[in-house]
Amino acid sequence: MYAVALIRYRRPLEEVLEVTDRHRAYLKDLKEEGILIASGTMDPRSGGMLLLRVPDDDVIGTLDRVRDGDPYVTFGLGQYEVIPWVVGIGKEDLDKITT
Repeated sequence: MYAVALIRYRRPLEEVLEVTDRHRAYLKDLKEEGILIASGTMDPRSGGMLLLRVPDDDVIGTLDRVRDGDPYVTFGLGQYEVIPWVVGIGKEDLDKITT
């Protein structure tokens, strides 16, 4: 199963930037775990987006863990919207880059 996570900043960008290095270190850990496929900021910079691969048998638990572990959330700087995504067209291509 795949998912998209939208992160919206809830504090001024200056405050968000103070925690960005911790947030990116967290994302690096998710990438090493095989959960994060790609991430980046929105343009204009009002938040960010994550493309995730989550285990079929624990979609909600994994997405909750991803959200709750993010320093942007623990420091009250960002809000997540997580959207489980059943990929139709292009799933084989995503599977190739995530396995």
